Amino acid sequence: MDFPALVARAECRMRSLFERTPLQRNDFLSTRYKAEIYLKREDLSPVRSYKIRGAFNAIVKALDAGESGPFVCASAGNHAQGVAYVCAHFGVQAVIYMPVTTPKQKVHKTGAFGGSHAEIRLEGDYFDETLAAAQAYCAEAGAVFVPPFDSDDVIEGQATVTAEIMAQMAEDEAVDMLVLPVGGGGLSAGAVRLLGDGVDYRFVEPAGGPSLRESLLAGALVTLNKVDSFVDGAAVARIGERNFKALSHVPPEHVLIAPEDRICATMIEMLNIEGVVLEPAGALAIDGLRDIEDIAGKTVVAVVSGGNFDFERLPDVKERSLRWAGLKKYYILRMPQRPGALKDFLNILGPDDDIARFEYLKKSARNFGSVLIGIETRRAGGFARIEAEMEGHGFAFEDITDNATLANFIV
Repeated sequence: MDFPALVARAECRMRSLFERTPLQRNDFLSTRYKAEIYLKREDLSPVRSYKIRGAFNAIVKALDAGESGPFVCASAGNHAQGVAYVCAHFGVQAVIYMPVTTPKQKVHKTGAFGGSHAEIRLEGDYFDETLAAAQAYCAEAGAVFVPPFDSDDVIEGQATVTAEIMAQMAEDEAVDMLVLPVGGGGLSAGAVRLLGDGVDYRFVEPAGGPSLRESLLAGALVTLNKVDSFVDGAAVARIGERNFKALSHVPPEHVLIAPEDRICATMIEMLNIEGVVLEPAGALAIDGLRDIEDIAGKTVVAVVSGGNFDFERLPDVKERSLRWAGLKKYYILRMPQRPGALKDFLNILGPDDDIARFEYLKKSARNFGSVLIGIETRRAGGFARIEAEMEGHGFAFEDITDNATLANFIV
């Protein structure tokens, strides 16, 4: 069978597990961008991400071929939950390897999806160690490994997202542009293999893991030397080989790069305005809309890839969103060691300004002491006045907000 026929069969068989996820027009985003913006809500799947699709297709085809398991994966998140859920559905055993550092919430949730059919093993401090342990077990036990993205069966399963989108659009409305998040490339490769050049695409990667764009620029697969794991569902050092083969013709300028702090602002905005809970990777496509210059007047579908968000991360997400919006900054301030110096500084702040962090260490043998201070303001641009006032009053300071190394160490 050709690829569209394989995807159609996969989608039909998937209905025994879950119904189509909704395709919803979003009034808020449509008004902002003067376009018809639809969201494909993969965050509403049984495991709150699209990863269940690839896992289902890979496992059901292995069962068709006579395999009986156990089915093994290495994952700290959505792929693990998808494998666990599918194995419980078919009544087969899953052995899921997760890094020792995986948050307990994700470990427990994966176990809940798999029930008695999922054995979770915590191995390795880093994912590469976890993956090696999973593959070693497969070789020893003759188990079936379920890859997260670099697999034809997984790509075929993820392509059902795109197949559903095309079926759910009204007959009199065509999709002009499909906006897709990219991690390992399974979702994007499936879309491109299914639709070809039938629509315009934009692919969105986190700034801390642009493996597709770097590979496109190099004309070959590239392994990133460093990856920021904040967008944990999409930050990969190397896109899959099969996935890159399907995407190798994409113009590099069609791969949009989303800064992590801006992704946080999108997450907070969607939570506060729309009541939609997104994980960082799930917000990628919506965040990428900001960078599409010719979006007005078009019909655009953005894939919301996941909503598995641990609310213990919410304070950090809020913090980063404020910094991106220019509403919060951190300074190292050189404070004179004299009576009234602190009062002089406080008089600089206006009614829209607030001190969010203050750590003062007096050095008795010096005339000046260092202060770490975090300031929030209600209006973007308010820091220009504050900094001018500090200079005018003779306070020496250094803005460390964008100094990632220093800020992460002391903030």
